[in-house]
Amino acid sequence: MDFYITKEEVVKSLNYTLGVVEKRQTLPILSNVLLEVDESSLKLTATDLESEISTTSTISNYKSGGKTTTPARKLSDLCRLLPDLAEIHLFLDGDNLKIESGSGKYSISTLPSDDFPVFEQEEIQSQINISSQNLKTLISKTSFAMGNQDWRHYLNGLYLLIDDKSITSVATDAHRLALASSSLNEATQEGMSGIVPRKSINEIGKLVGEESENVIIELGQTSIAAKISGTTFISKLIEGKFPDYEQVIPSGDSSQLTINRKTFSECLSRVSVLSSEKYKGVRILTDENSINVSANNPEKEQGEENISCEYNGEQIDIAFNVNYLQEILSTLDSENIEINFFGSDKSCLITDPNSEDLKYVVMPLLI
Repeated sequence: MDFYITKEEVVKSLNYTLGVVEKRQTLPILSNVLLEVDESSLKLTATDLESEISTTSTISNYKSGGKTTTPARKLSDLCRLLPDLAEIHLFLDGDNLKIESGSGKYSISTLPSDDFPVFEQEEIQSQINISSQNLKTLISKTSFAMGNQDWRHYLNGLYLLIDDKSITSVATDAHRLALASSSLNEATQEGMSGIVPRKSINEIGKLVGEESENVIIELGQTSIAAKISGTTFISKLIEGKFPDYEQVIPSGDSSQLTINRKTFSECLSRVSVLSSEKYKGVRILTDENSINVSANNPEKEQGEENISCEYNGEQIDIAFNVNYLQEILSTLDSENIEINFFGSDKSCLITDPNSEDLKYVVMPLLI
């Protein structure tokens, strides 16, 4: 293996792989990246056994091909710290990978490429084509509500449902729920669903966040693959049945409140300073065209504000975890939001008046 590549090409590819490389691993080779060189390209692959990413970059000069594995973070740090536009010479010398650029010469260890774990491909059951912007929006609008190390493992991921020409993403940690829908570029013949793990959906989000091209998503029984701009990310799906989210979304008669999103968020930030650190609870009391937001804590400190809104429903006295409300408000883009109350002891439904594709449910807090 002997080739030349520009700093910008290799650093961009290495950045994609670092999210998958395990910082603490049981197998030393899992902290390595697999390098495969042919006459025109360098292919980098990283895996943590649950997911895998491979990306291809163009080399500037080819001497000889081959493959090896080397520590991903050391290689990335070395290349990243070289001068901009530098050409980097990489070649194998025995068990070491030599890196030369300008007056610098470096040598890092390798492990045999034959020992690098290969991610098993499975039969594709459904393939979709979606714009990177739509996929990025789906993930950013819902992934914050995923469970985090919940014993109910099926909550620790994002549920994707593909049906005809639409895709729906749902996340819940059993205290709140986020749902978003988007259109596909073309209809799919077979509907499919799966739960993508937290780490994997975050990596897919980073991948599509920097691209403007369309994304091809392939779903199998136990895995998902996302392909964009010469990069492929594959992940195992979480086993288990996702909760019936439609049953969680409240329906029926409700009292609707319309309020300025920024005004409401700023009010919550101020009042919650004096909320209990353990529960982060804020109390909301509705009145005609106004709400009272209050909080207190065990130190007998308290704060309250009255802010105007559009409301003429029944009086509601309800409390929520302020962090759950703030995460939803920061996700929405519209000037106003709508909150549907179904009673003082029932979950509320938060929606964007400009979009039918977004729904957020928050359970009340007992304080």
